[in-house]
Amino acid sequence: MPETRRILLAVTGASGMPYAIRLAEFLGGRDGVQLHLLLSDAAQRVLALETDGGMGRLERAAWAVYGQDDIAAPPASGSWSHHGMAVVPCSMSSLAAIASGLGSNLVHRAADVTLKERRPLVLMVRETPLHATHLSNMLAADRAGATIMPAAPAFYGRAETVDDLVDFMAARVLDHLGVEHDLIKPWGS
Repeated sequence: MPETRRILLAVTGASGMPYAIRLAEFLGGRDGVQLHLLLSDAAQRVLALETDGGMGRLERAAWAVYGQDDIAAPPASGSWSHHGMAVVPCSMSSLAAIASGLGSNLVHRAADVTLKERRPLVLMVRETPLHATHLSNMLAADRAGATIMPAAPAFYGRAETVDDLVDFMAARVLDHLGVEHDLIKPWGS
């Protein structure tokens, strides 16, 4: 019997909630994947602004849901094993906390634990334009072992809808978490 893969999806307060919802629904619908959802307070506010029913869609997709203040939740400990974490979208304040090793809430603590345990961590940063501090924080997080993945979909697949663009970014995150998918056609196919 195949091993159940625990995947953490943290959602922070940056714009880009369709990315988080697509990832959650894909992962939540996969056999052998146990999706653990971490929600910041700001993410809940942005979800209400950007989506209709987005919170319910995220919660239905998840095996477990944790708020940012649940610092005793399993993802806060390195002894709780998982197969990777994505922060989608990743706000600049969460990036700064992760890059500097601050663990003041569950999202930041789980990311710090993911890095210290040398597990995959994907940060889908969402801001433009960027200033020097944003760039320095991205470099620091990269040096600590995170994958920095700006929410910048490619157009070579000739996307026809916004959903196609969302799928492109979701597919890239899944690639870096080692989760097979058929969301997009690989380059050259």
